[in-house]
Amino acid sequence: MISRLLIIIPCFNEETTLPLLLEKLKNTEIPQGYDYVPVIVNDCSSDRTRAVAERHNIQVLDLVNNLGIGGAVQTGIRYALANNFDLAIQMDGDGQHPPGEIRKHLEAMNRYNADVVIGSRFLTKEGFQTSFLRRVGIRYFYGLNRILTGKNIYDSTSGFRLLGKKAIALAARHYPDDYPEPESLVFFSRAGLSIKEIPVIMSPRLGGKSSINSFASLYYFIKVTLSMFFSYIRKL
Repeated sequence: MISRLLIIIPCFNEETTLPLLLEKLKNTEIPQGYDYVPVIVNDCSSDRTRAVAERHNIQVLDLVNNLGIGGAVQTGIRYALANNFDLAIQMDGDGQHPPGEIRKHLEAMNRYNADVVIGSRFLTKEGFQTSFLRRVGIRYFYGLNRILTGKNIYDSTSGFRLLGKKAIALAARHYPDDYPEPESLVFFSRAGLSIKEIPVIMSPRLGGKSSINSFASLYYFIKVTLSMFFSYIRKL
């Protein structure tokens, strides 16, 4: 039986990074038993992101307004639900998530019967580890997530994650708008979904710049903390 896998690649001005990512994806061996389809969610890019995807014959979902990472990812998840995909994996368009690591997610989902598989930079501390200040922030969200869910997720900000059918159905209905990764773990946990964290090797971003700059960091901490708390107390 073949499982259908949607590879969701949210993009905002990733013209410089997307070609190499798509070439790597094309040359990546996905385990037998999976039929995978990549889709670019173009979050109102002002560069040639769409043209790059079309040149590689990749389907593009164009957003008419810039929704941010949460809205872009949920667009892909809703597409997965509407088109009856069995699995959906999120990969950043900046090249930080090597396609060769997709295999580990699929193997872990089968081995542990998980609903959500998180690719973590910090379990074996291999590959790109991000800056010291961001590691401090990630450690903070690890502690907050542990308080709210009782789970030890060391890389709760990782966007390299695989969702099964239950998680797809839940995230299609409700998914955080901004900086969704830590908050989504709260409502996945409250819904009783099984979450497994696995070690992966990530790369530095190939170009562009992060949406979280030094000014936005305080806003990020406050907003995500409040969002995680409200996800914890809200009715599902």
